[in-house]
Amino acid sequence: MLARQRDAIVAIATAPGRGAVGIVRASGPDLRPLIDALCGRALQPRYATYLPLRGSDGQPIDHGLAIHFPAPHSYTGEDVLELQAHGGPVVLQLLLARCLAVGEGIGLRLAEPGEFTQRAFLNDKLDLAQAEAVSDLIDASTEAAARSASRSLSGAFSTEIGTLRDRIVHLRMLVEATLDFPEEEIDFLEKADARGQLERLIASVDEVLDRAKQGALLREGIRVVLAGQPNVGKSSLLNALAGAELAIVTPIPGTTRDKVTQTIQIEGVPLHVIDTAGLREATDEVERIGISRSWSEIEQADAVIFLHDLTRLGQADYDQGDAEIAQRLSLAEPGQQSRVLHVFNKADAADATVVPGEGSLALSAATGAGLDGLRRALLERAGWHASPEGVFIARTRHVHALRRTREHLEMARAQGASSDPALDLLAEELRLAHNALGEITGAFSADDLLGEIFSRFCIGK
Repeated sequence: MLARQRDAIVAIATAPGRGAVGIVRASGPDLRPLIDALCGRALQPRYATYLPLRGSDGQPIDHGLAIHFPAPHSYTGEDVLELQAHGGPVVLQLLLARCLAVGEGIGLRLAEPGEFTQRAFLNDKLDLAQAEAVSDLIDASTEAAARSASRSLSGAFSTEIGTLRDRIVHLRMLVEATLDFPEEEIDFLEKADARGQLERLIASVDEVLDRAKQGALLREGIRVVLAGQPNVGKSSLLNALAGAELAIVTPIPGTTRDKVTQTIQIEGVPLHVIDTAGLREATDEVERIGISRSWSEIEQADAVIFLHDLTRLGQADYDQGDAEIAQRLSLAEPGQQSRVLHVFNKADAADATVVPGEGSLALSAATGAGLDGLRRALLERAGWHASPEGVFIARTRHVHALRRTREHLEMARAQGASSDPALDLLAEELRLAHNALGEITGAFSADDLLGEIFSRFCIGK
């Protein structure tokens, strides 16, 4: 897309289907030919003008509003024309076709996904984190995610990153000044408290990283898989968490043959809960396929609820089945047992003297007792603890960039703590930390990264 960034572009900016209003949006270096042909008159900048939107024969395609945003005071930084008409698909396609026919002489073409927002980024209207927040706001699945995306779009996250960047730049200046003037008697680094500044900077990066992790949870949610033997209550638990009868529940073992997925909210965090086939030695080919898919979902999960049946504890065949599942989980996930949460179901019908082990929970999917504890435990497993009002939306790539920033600052601290610090290595670690931080807002971004980010946007945005 970068090679074609000077082309004029046009697209339908509203969602497909019928609606009260539909918008066709164009952006480019000079859109006067479109304005003259469709509107038949000059438009007052940034004012909505009601007029007939004309076809090639001079007859109105529709009557609607036209708004002209001259460059550079527009969303993209270029000339932008928005045509607001009735939201029928045929009307919008006629307007789009008319724009393309008129704009042939200025090289007007259909916009690619995310190209309007990409131009806003390339023309310094938004930084990369803000541009991503546009998509995140559109895709938000919870109120908390929408509020956090709006906060990032307003620049809250970028401001935090900018402050960290300025502090790193100041440290780089001190270190490189010392490298440039080694003969000076004054120790610039000691006098400027460079070590103290670096310590405080690392603490600040930790704080921003923690908040970014919370934002990533709001955006991406937590993938939770319900696993266990047949008839332990996985489908009942899914229904209880969702508050609806989504999965079939019967006393017949092996009722669930394929996964059932439902997204729920806990404190504004989306949880994608997946009910899977009961894990056992399959009795037929269909069940074997379902169990294979169950293990595949378990491998991809952020958290696994290993559900046990309190009423069947102590039965040899049942205990053997749980032991085999536990062994396979431990073999598949060395060092990642924190993903697995042991939950003992049917507490309403079980012997009250049976107590689950430490770190596990007891509940009743039938009565709802213990569900609040399970919700809290899932959020703790995911690392959620912040108030959504203080969180900005973030992506996994932001978290990785902040982690790399911290790693380089840690190595810089190790160099600075040496009795004979290698200042050139210290300066290099600070430079790498600066670059990693710059990836978040787009100060240091490869073209292929930009293409990957904006290709995920919807057409017209």
